[in-house]
Amino acid sequence: MEHWNSTLGSGFILMGILNDSGSPELLCATMTVLYTLAFTSNGLLLLAITMDARLHVPMYLLLGQLSLMDLLFTSVVTPKAFMDFLLRENTISFEGCALQMFLALTLGGAEDLLLAFMAYDRYVAICHPLNYMVLMRPRVCWLMVATSWVLASLSALGHTLYTMHFSFCMSQISHLLCEIPPLLKLACADTSRYELMVYVTGVTFLLVPLSAIVSSYTLILLTVLHMPSNEGRQKALVTCSSHLTVVGMFYGAATFMYVLPSSLHSPKQDNIISVFYTIVTPALNPLIYSLRNKEVVGALRRVLGNAYYRHTS
Repeated sequence: MEHWNSTLGSGFILMGILNDSGSPELLCATMTVLYTLAFTSNGLLLLAITMDARLHVPMYLLLGQLSLMDLLFTSVVTPKAFMDFLLRENTISFEGCALQMFLALTLGGAEDLLLAFMAYDRYVAICHPLNYMVLMRPRVCWLMVATSWVLASLSALGHTLYTMHFSFCMSQISHLLCEIPPLLKLACADTSRYELMVYVTGVTFLLVPLSAIVSSYTLILLTVLHMPSNEGRQKALVTCSSHLTVVGMFYGAATFMYVLPSSLHSPKQDNIISVFYTIVTPALNPLIYSLRNKEVVGALRRVLGNAYYRHTS
């Protein structure tokens, strides 16, 4: 049998959810609205956090990084899927597939680690408020951000290089983007050992930070329940509930894709899940934070108001 990627000039055919839908036009329109929402809302949130000095605090520094990751993540996948559908051209080069895989793994892994650091930030703010500015000083925050990006990039690079070194017997990827699980199904060689490595990495990158998040919010809940002030208790619960909503959406989709055995989910289910974490979650994250956060809404109004005033004056 001919090995598909015997040369780097070979490519793949991405048969994503738009090609496997009964109403592709309606689904494409829905995805377009969600992508526009994701791009606009994350962009506005980044603008508010960058321009308003009142939001230059650890919590919003981390939130700004989350918005940046979401904006980049959805932009790595969605425009390519739209263009493929509109032009009826579903091919992606070998190099393009490798690049998309590396970027998606980097951004997904970085967001995974960042959510754990955001949970720690809330734990310190609520359980140790007097030491907050010491434990979460700017140097520590930037170290958290750098750790998320660097560890995710190194893991993504290793997985991308190893996945793409296989010879592939087929070219059609039944998925929205180039990811490890669907690509391994095309490999000519036995990939069982590497699939175990992917599973171990998935557990490490997902379940270890998730355990830290659960521990942090358990301690937060115990502290909140003993707060004497109803207002303080309500503010803490609102902030933490928004964080937990984001955590649930992201970790649920990622665990389904990378931790559950492939025998428990079909390619069609994988396609649906990929849409969820590449388009739906990035669109909802800024809304979950901003609509329930008066500081963010106020900052956005001030930034947009100042921009309008300078434009009209």
